[in-house]
Amino acid sequence: MSVRSERRREGLVCGGAAALATGGYALAAGLRGRWPAGADAVAVPYHAHLWDLLHGDTAGDLLFNWNSGYGVPFLADFFAYLMNPFSWFAALLPRDRGELAVLLVTLATIGLGTALMARLLGRLHPGPGPLRALAAVGYGLCAWVLDVGGAAPMWLWGLVSLPLLGLATDWCLRERSWVAGTLCVTLAWAGNLYTAALATLAAALLFAVRLLATPMPPRRRVRATGRAVTMVTAGVLLAAPVLFVAVRAARGAQPESPVQPLGPSGLGSHLAQLLPAAHGGRALPDVAIGVLGLLLVCGLPFNRRVRPRERAAWCAALVLVVLGFLWTPTVLVWHGLAIPAGGPYRVAFVLSGLLVLAGWVSLSHRPDPLTLLGGAGTVAVIAGLAAGRHSVRPATWVLLGAGGAVLLTALWVLDRRHPDRRANAAATWVIGGTVLGNAVWSGYAALGATPPDGLSPAAVRAGHTAVRTADDWPRGRSDPGPHAFTTNDPLLLGGQGGGYFSGYLPTVAALLLHDLGAGWTAGGRQTASVTDPVGQALFAVRAHLDDGPPPYGLSQGRAAAPPLVTVLPPGARTETSSVWSRQESLLGSQVYDAPLPVPAGGPAPTLHGTSGWSVPPGDEGTVLTAACTPGSTAYFHGVWYRGTVSGLGTGYRSDGEQPTTAVAIHRLGTVPADGVVRVTLRSDTVSQIPARPIGCLRTDALDAAVTRLTATGATRVEAGGHTVAATLPAGSTGTALLSVPAAEGWTCSVDGGRSAAPTPVLGMIGVPLGPGASRIACSFRPPGLTEGLTVTAATAAVLALVTAAGHLTRRRARQRAA
Repeated sequence: MSVRSERRREGLVCGGAAALATGGYALAAGLRGRWPAGADAVAVPYHAHLWDLLHGDTAGDLLFNWNSGYGVPFLADFFAYLMNPFSWFAALLPRDRGELAVLLVTLATIGLGTALMARLLGRLHPGPGPLRALAAVGYGLCAWVLDVGGAAPMWLWGLVSLPLLGLATDWCLRERSWVAGTLCVTLAWAGNLYTAALATLAAALLFAVRLLATPMPPRRRVRATGRAVTMVTAGVLLAAPVLFVAVRAARGAQPESPVQPLGPSGLGSHLAQLLPAAHGGRALPDVAIGVLGLLLVCGLPFNRRVRPRERAAWCAALVLVVLGFLWTPTVLVWHGLAIPAGGPYRVAFVLSGLLVLAGWVSLSHRPDPLTLLGGAGTVAVIAGLAAGRHSVRPATWVLLGAGGAVLLTALWVLDRRHPDRRANAAATWVIGGTVLGNAVWSGYAALGATPPDGLSPAAVRAGHTAVRTADDWPRGRSDPGPHAFTTNDPLLLGGQGGGYFSGYLPTVAALLLHDLGAGWTAGGRQTASVTDPVGQALFAVRAHLDDGPPPYGLSQGRAAAPPLVTVLPPGARTETSSVWSRQESLLGSQVYDAPLPVPAGGPAPTLHGTSGWSVPPGDEGTVLTAACTPGSTAYFHGVWYRGTVSGLGTGYRSDGEQPTTAVAIHRLGTVPADGVVRVTLRSDTVSQIPARPIGCLRTDALDAAVTRLTATGATRVEAGGHTVAATLPAGSTGTALLSVPAAEGWTCSVDGGRSAAPTPVLGMIGVPLGPGASRIACSFRPPGLTEGLTVTAATAAVLALVTAAGHLTRRRARQRAA
């Protein structure tokens, strides 16, 4: 067979595998009529923001995000959430078709990952192309893809990385294509740093298995190992900007909320995850690869046509990885020493890939009847141990029973009628139909296992229009909050809000919003917009969306606010004893009455000095009173309080939980003529509240403060993608205050002078003006970017030299041969 014919045949095999996997997923989604659950929360907003970036329809750029968190770094988030190359599909569709864009990204990634796995299977062992394609479908539509990866295109790139790195290790064993392998490593690590690290571990294990199982001289083993180590090192260094920026951003990011260690789940619960269409509510690894793959893996120990050394190596590797999924310390290793809050088994695709590879080793050696009986018996034992588990559904038994019987029969025909091409073709078609049916049914079950997100496209369009209509950037902000469609409304709707969900959210941004009375969840990795008038004035919020009447459930709110850049007078002091004093310090004016409350009934609370009160539980409720100016507006800030709050005719539920969920400042009502604010707290359990949880805002004082800040603040503000400049009244003194979190990476200059890091004021960017100034200019550069680009440039130069040297060596060899 010619090289061209061989390539065409290989293309058909890989393309067929990709088509079966993408078609099966699309068919399952179409039959269910649902998008992947969870995609609306993170993937859709990020892809909407990517659309804005590519169409020049947003104030920020790749380095900085003006939309979220009142201004936060963006490059690390871009690397984490949008570096899947297929994410650029979002630019080809209308902005409001974000769900379809995410689905297309998912389908394309599944197709590429499946095609690469089909190719890797052929390099692992030769075998019939159609069977190789069907085995690869078990990887492309494994349970991890159906349950987790389909809603997260950034993690789904790991589906591509694993076989891509596997092919690179194959080139190391064959001592060829070192440069191409290096670029494969770079592509994997640049596409998603998190999954690439996990895929690299799995590829290293695959390399070790093949190194042990393949007879070769010791010297060749050493050379292959050296090629692999240098290939991975060079590939990772080529992706240094991603690595350096991510590491520096992670150092300054809000820590992940504590996660409890893995509890005992039981052998049966874990084994149930190997069965098709098994979906439970507990956090367990999604590793099912379909009935075909399960039968083949379980039959591998009995397959006498596979060399004993190879069988032993594969069985040992699988046992090692499986055990690593059961013990908390090894699970930590798989996840970079931190169990992720979103689920402890994001690495499950790694085990699924290894299972598919091991299954192909057995299938490529034509399993005999003993192998099939051994596999069927092992699957029966697994099913028996898993029976009765909540995750095992009726569909599981149908797929195991009917599908298993059909597959065993077809595999038996392949062995007994091997020389008969018609019998082989018929058996292959039967296997193909069964595999596709298994995948579609499992996908249909997975897409229906969780409730839909319920995001209304019409409401999102209305919200986007309202935010854009009120946009006045950079003179002021149009905030999509506090109304919430998703965890990332500012990305979804545009504008400049405080809400943001990111694994790289700077601690300084999270704490700034928290200290000024905004809510947070996920231990501070999910922030919310400020909701009170003073907080909105501090962040120059001139318009915001709030909850409203049908049909879209939102309304537009407006208020006067000072400019984005204000000036604090010389000698201004900061006070941090309460949320009210912190707001007043940044405002430069006293606008609150914030007396120490007095217990006035119910279970008595305990005051612990400045750290706050402990409020006991009880149906009667603890009553606190405070004296305020009549006619002012009373607010309550419970922060971590869990229970109900009522006072001045208002009642609401507070679901705080330290340190994961902080509750924002809440409006109670107008202070009556006697000046007494009476608040009743009915706690679910012993709860903590601040020492001064009640603040009464004098509206006239706030209006005067806003007028003063407007008069003394910037007369003109200019904002670029990652820059901001302001013209101040001539001779301004004190400190210019930018209502932007003082994240690492900002430098500022005064009147064109030397740039220097700003001086934070309670977490905001502060720029000392010296004896007098009329203009400031600030610029942001992500920490680690310069170092990363330097390392990449040096590595690229070395790679170019290696390529040139290899080309000259081959050219001289050809000349000598001629």
